[in-house]
Amino acid sequence: MERRLAAILAADVVGYSRMMGEDEEGTLKRLKSLIGETIEPLIAGRRGRIFKLMGDGLLVEFPSAVDAVECAVAWQDSTSLADGKSGDKPFQFRIGINLGDVMVEGDDIYGDGVNVASRLESIADPGGICVSDDVYRQVNRKLDIDFEDLGEKRVKNIAKPVRVYRTKGSDAQTGALDGPRLEGSNRTSIAVLPFTNMSGDSEQDYFSDGLTEDIITGLSRFRSLFVIARNSSFTYKGKAVNVQQVGRELGAHYVLEGSVRRAGNRVRVTAQLIDAQSGSHLWAKKFDRELDDIFAVQDEITRSIVATLPERVGAADLKRVKRGSTDQTVAYDCFLRGRELHHTSTREANAEGIQMLEKAVESDPSFAQAWSWLACILGQAFLRDYLPDKPKVLKKIMEALDRAHRLDEEDSECHRMWCEVYLIQRQFDEAQYQNDRALELNQNDPMIMVQRGYLLVYLGRPLEGIKWIDRALELDPLHPENYYAHLGVALHCARQYRDAIKVFKRVPHLQEAHHAYLAACHAQLSETSQAEKHAAKVLALNPDFTIKRLGRALRYKHESDAKRFLDDLREAGLPEG
Repeated sequence: MERRLAAILAADVVGYSRMMGEDEEGTLKRLKSLIGETIEPLIAGRRGRIFKLMGDGLLVEFPSAVDAVECAVAWQDSTSLADGKSGDKPFQFRIGINLGDVMVEGDDIYGDGVNVASRLESIADPGGICVSDDVYRQVNRKLDIDFEDLGEKRVKNIAKPVRVYRTKGSDAQTGALDGPRLEGSNRTSIAVLPFTNMSGDSEQDYFSDGLTEDIITGLSRFRSLFVIARNSSFTYKGKAVNVQQVGRELGAHYVLEGSVRRAGNRVRVTAQLIDAQSGSHLWAKKFDRELDDIFAVQDEITRSIVATLPERVGAADLKRVKRGSTDQTVAYDCFLRGRELHHTSTREANAEGIQMLEKAVESDPSFAQAWSWLACILGQAFLRDYLPDKPKVLKKIMEALDRAHRLDEEDSECHRMWCEVYLIQRQFDEAQYQNDRALELNQNDPMIMVQRGYLLVYLGRPLEGIKWIDRALELDPLHPENYYAHLGVALHCARQYRDAIKVFKRVPHLQEAHHAYLAACHAQLSETSQAEKHAAKVLALNPDFTIKRLGRALRYKHESDAKRFLDDLREAGLPEG
């Protein structure tokens, strides 16, 4: 017999005997259809092979533990709804996964590697997944899935106890897909279908396939999204698909699909985001470009789509939870609401947002991204003096970030916020390192691009900073209003005062700092009445304002940049203090 190392997945149907007793013919027909239409494509998409098909279960071999666990999660998430169309109660599966040495004879596989997987399957809850210690060690750092340690278990016919872990937080355990997904760390799932090559030339498939793969890779950098693997998405290539069926089969809330048409030296790419449950279209965009550099065009389109989609998905999720959510989605519900309130930026929204994000981490203490955004909104309160006792607020910010980093050291949002903390403390080298790290982890996040922009401004390189902020504005049409404020500050520092005034006037809700910069810009242009007008608005918003106090809070590295701004405020008539 041949021996090899393999990941073995064992699955069986919960309550199969009872279902057969109630309707033998109907149960067999439905199960066969479910396996053929839903389960087999999921297995094939992750390089798996069914080597034994029993009446109420399956044994499947995978080349890696990662493939096996990814398949199991998608399996549980999709089969709970896949055959409920006729009104019959959906099937539920128990799944066990083990990694071990197996013996191969023909198409069959034997050995303890298989036996342990079968025993783990019997331990699993209905709709749940149990894995061995060997599997856990292989996937723990590679997949964003939470596991619960069940300790060592003695299992039938296996000499040594087996340490068992089970997945937690999966919608599969509830059989529901009617709210934001709580897969892994509370993430919404999206599938990117292969973009259709409409050029009539199969040799152009490389462009449409490359565009699709780049979008999948780019979206995967956003920790808030669970992006269905490329192998699964590409099983639909060249097929006429029903988006709602795709959503059920892949366990995706949203589906992105599109087409590519090349004619001569021009290319047209269309993309559309669809709610996989309702079938409604949430966003669509068309790109018409000259093909002077086909790969540069591909990169531009990829960046535009990847930068836009997370906010579109977030907005759709927010509408969903506002319509009503279950207890299972409390943490994600509060997270979305808190993030939206952060973007509003007012004192009232900030206070409510802090409450929402505190509730999110209370509901799910392992939700790393919620801890990062709690730090973010507390940072907003710190910078705008929304809360008293600033040293206490700064301490809470650092505690939240430390918690987020311990939970997920590759969360780009966490590194972005550490950059803010170091900027507050004027530790510029550390701030630059954290921004570099955030950008390394997610090159497509406009918020990180904006931070790179104003960091460069504070370092005395405003012209470079303007380019980064412009890039973020271009990529993210749904950007928060403070993007314009950051651009206005950059333009002021670059001495482009007229442009700075125009940009600040595009900020919907002007705050104290915005009026201060407008006063400074008008003072530089010798527009005394306008400078005094904005100075008066600064004092109306903050009667305790003084130039001296503001000077202590400025984050410019070079004294000359801060001095020029403060001198402009003196010219506008603001009090020295």
